[in-house]
Amino acid sequence: MEKTQMKFYSIWFSALIILVFILQLMIEGFTDFFMLTENALGMPWQFLTAVFLHGSLTHLLYNLFALVLFGLILEKVIGSKRFLWLFILSGIFANIISFWWYPNALGASGAIMAIIGSLAALRPMMIVWAFNLPMPMFVLAIIWVAGSILGIFGFGDQGTGHLAHLSGLFIGVIYGLFLRLKYVKNYTVFESKRVVIPEDYIRGWEDSHIRR
Repeated sequence: MEKTQMKFYSIWFSALIILVFILQLMIEGFTDFFMLTENALGMPWQFLTAVFLHGSLTHLLYNLFALVLFGLILEKVIGSKRFLWLFILSGIFANIISFWWYPNALGASGAIMAIIGSLAALRPMMIVWAFNLPMPMFVLAIIWVAGSILGIFGFGDQGTGHLAHLSGLFIGVIYGLFLRLKYVKNYTVFESKRVVIPEDYIRGWEDSHIRR
């Protein structure tokens, strides 16, 4: 895979999302005009613009954290151009799915789940911290899939677009597997270096969560 200078699109997307959220708070009707609604076929820009809108500060912060953390890693792995198109196209695809199932939708979650899915396919054994535990990337993806499936059947927050999450993750996994197959001869490009978790981190976690 060709080496190109990293553009830090995840940072730029995050800055844009913050700016858009400020506009949502300042301009009456801004959110309603750009979010995905049942009128999206007559207002097709909503399939894209809804990706950059968020319904609350909590929603915004969770998505920004995931976008910056996982986005920077994936962008370094696959290159900025591929990352850019994955984010945009997966976000649009997630909104297309949402259009047929939900009366309205907004948020970057579908695109972020595509980032997570791609990382799970390309670097499945990369260790990440989630839920106060170290775990391989593929395990984290499975947990999110399970949570979304449970959400579809009525468990958890029913205000969440679980189908959009799953569709984004699906696109990400498929794209990650495609890249693995395409560059199978040079797969070391995608292989993460051996991750060593410092012993003091493990002992600290044990002291905090196991030993009382």
